[in-house]
Amino acid sequence: MSHLTNLLIEGAVLFTSLGFIYTFGLCFYNVFLHPLRSYPGPLFSRASVFEYHRQCLKGRLPFWLHDLHKKYGPVVRYGPNEISFIEAAVWKDAYGHSQQATSFEKHKPFYGPDIFGSSPGLIRADNYSHGRQRRLASHAFSDKALKDQEGILKGYATMLIDKLKEATQKNIDGKVDVVDFYNFTTFDIMADLTFGEPLGLLEGAEFTPWVRTFFENLKLIQITFVLRAWPALQAMMNAMVPKSLMEKRKLHMKHTTDRVDKRLARKTERPDIWTYITRFSESEENKDKNLTESESYSNAGLFMSAGTETTATTLCGLTYFLLHNPEKLERLKKEVREAFPTYDDIHMTQLSQLEYLNACIEEGLRMYPPVSMGLPRTAPKGGAEVGGHWVSEGTCVGLTHYAAYHSPSNFKDPDDYVPERWLPEGQTEYGSDHKDVLQPFSYGPRNCLGKNLAWHEMRLILTSVLWHYDLEFCPESEDWFKQDYYVLWKKPAMMVKLKSIRE
Repeated sequence: MSHLTNLLIEGAVLFTSLGFIYTFGLCFYNVFLHPLRSYPGPLFSRASVFEYHRQCLKGRLPFWLHDLHKKYGPVVRYGPNEISFIEAAVWKDAYGHSQQATSFEKHKPFYGPDIFGSSPGLIRADNYSHGRQRRLASHAFSDKALKDQEGILKGYATMLIDKLKEATQKNIDGKVDVVDFYNFTTFDIMADLTFGEPLGLLEGAEFTPWVRTFFENLKLIQITFVLRAWPALQAMMNAMVPKSLMEKRKLHMKHTTDRVDKRLARKTERPDIWTYITRFSESEENKDKNLTESESYSNAGLFMSAGTETTATTLCGLTYFLLHNPEKLERLKKEVREAFPTYDDIHMTQLSQLEYLNACIEEGLRMYPPVSMGLPRTAPKGGAEVGGHWVSEGTCVGLTHYAAYHSPSNFKDPDDYVPERWLPEGQTEYGSDHKDVLQPFSYGPRNCLGKNLAWHEMRLILTSVLWHYDLEFCPESEDWFKQDYYVLWKKPAMMVKLKSIRE
């Protein structure tokens, strides 16, 4: 027995020693021999992904990278194979329409597998499949489609105003949590356009279990991303996942697939997303290029995630910044209320022409980008030049939105909410800003398909609220902006007192 014990001890020591030697050798290689060894960054981060993953799990990744850029400059190596940029040239080089940029693929470890099948939707598709799918889906997000959908969007904006009125009447102090109400509205709108029917969030003034699961899953997605880099840990965690949690995930997926099937089975010409997709996919030109079943499910999930919480997040940020800058709020209210004598006068074309409204939204997207990390790309075979810097094949590169938008090298007074920087009147003081770095909807052939829809939603919802109400920030939400980040911002309640001006 003692001999066996000795063998086990010797084996454990040998295994530990080999592990230590391998780890030390890998760290030594990453710091001194790796093709990216000349890029600046913390020693520990250049040697190992440990600190990068620790910041992910803490929910502090955007702030950590911002601090690194302040210390090391516009290009930072924050992991052995990861480079963060904050200069505008990176958009064209790694994300744009040039032959080099299109050779940059989505960074697969960041996204992971598509849960709906082997034929992934837009977000994970290779360049060829993405182009085919995007050509079909783009019709649903065209200017014509948006004009056709205006009545649907206006209907939900009107319901929002009615539900806010009910909520203020229920509460003696007139306080409401605008975070919830913005989310109710954007989820109902996107569900109507994606599934052909709303989720009923505004009507019931509460989240359904399916939507609550969406919010709860964000941190889990972040954890899963980290675990993919540690296969042994991932296998161990997968084995420990409770059966009940797996069942919840299946039900969450089934909710999407059932609703897509139900919508596709219904013949209708209402101007939702599937009307436009099926109309063009059934044409002679596209009959062999239709979406597969798994692509349809995956893209429906994408529309519901990318087109809901992100828009609501921007509206929340705008509300916070405007209420903390009363003079800017007054100017915006004046523009909105003078432009539209009646609520029926509010239309898409006129909203797009309100200069100060557009400047306020632009500045809100800069201060509080919904997707603060950007979407990473993988450098192609043979390597490539990014922002004047050569990166080796396989390097994970990306423009980090939060760090870029809050960098004094890109914007004067980067932590101040200044809509005027986007107007001609602000060019004397802010003309040196590198405004082309602001691409909150990403850039190039894979930029956000629903950008125009999101802009109209933000204009319409914010204008509807300001046209009907005066707003007052409640002291208990003073620390609202202090948030963690797990894929998206983890937003607490924002209590605002509403006073109707239309009674």
